[in-house]
Amino acid sequence: MTRHTPSLNIYTARFPLPRTRAALEAAGAVIVDDLSEADAFICHGVAPSDFPELPERVKWVQLCQAGIEGYIGEGVVTAGPGGDRRWSNASGIYGRQVAESAVALLLSVTHMHKKITRAASWSVWRDVDEGTRWLHGATVAVVGAGGIGRHLIDMLAPFGAEVIVVNRTGTPVEGASRSVPVEDLKDAVAAADHTVVAVPLTADTEGMFDADVFAAFRPGATVVNVARGPVVVTDDLVAALESGHLGGAGLDVTDPEPLPDGHPLWDMDNVTVTTHSANTRASMDAQLAGPVVDNYLAFLDGRRMPTELDPGKGY
Repeated sequence: MTRHTPSLNIYTARFPLPRTRAALEAAGAVIVDDLSEADAFICHGVAPSDFPELPERVKWVQLCQAGIEGYIGEGVVTAGPGGDRRWSNASGIYGRQVAESAVALLLSVTHMHKKITRAASWSVWRDVDEGTRWLHGATVAVVGAGGIGRHLIDMLAPFGAEVIVVNRTGTPVEGASRSVPVEDLKDAVAAADHTVVAVPLTADTEGMFDADVFAAFRPGATVVNVARGPVVVTDDLVAALESGHLGGAGLDVTDPEPLPDGHPLWDMDNVTVTTHSANTRASMDAQLAGPVVDNYLAFLDGRRMPTELDPGKGY
């Protein structure tokens, strides 16, 4: 008797994922063009407010973002009519790419690239000579010790920077000189020359970096945000930069986002803003293919998927 390997009909939207689709097909999945025929839904680039109503037959939804707070907030992530719909996200999948972008932002700010580029003139050489800062011998606070934070620790090591990790419980993290619980956030940023924000956006982290925390920063320190815009209170960040208390900021995410034309952050020489591009679509597809297939196979086997969501935690 011939044994038939089980498979799922999978519908993908909105941005194309050619590598991921090919990997799923190689694993036995059937890619369909109509959501009504799907058993599973791979969601890439669909805003929570535009999320489609899913047929009852859809039992697995793969969100291609790591942060899924918007979907939780909109009530999108549910067990469905039958109570058996399962969800997964991209938690930990993009850590290396986002960590690399965090280093790029940190170097851009500390080496005054924006000031030089805006001047388009050698005349700023003295300011650059006096204002450039180095990672070697510096202390960097990494707030959040998930995939991004752990890759960032590895990337900072060759620069000769000391790393302080801030996580929920102060659990030691390999490569960090010390780890502190989130209750000691102000002590950590006070000890750091630079702080990189890499936490998920949850009810606990929204507005985490406000005027009170910025006041605790070492004068002239740099802050980099590759987490989510609302983790930082934008008006408080602007005030800390305008006062000169903060030395600079590198932002891949902002609140609001997109950052409006004419916003004060665009006009600051010591602030580098990128367009939430710490991980690009092509890179996402390349990184997603393997983990999504792992989720697919786990789902078929009735096992917990490697990146299965815990909606109660918001990530």
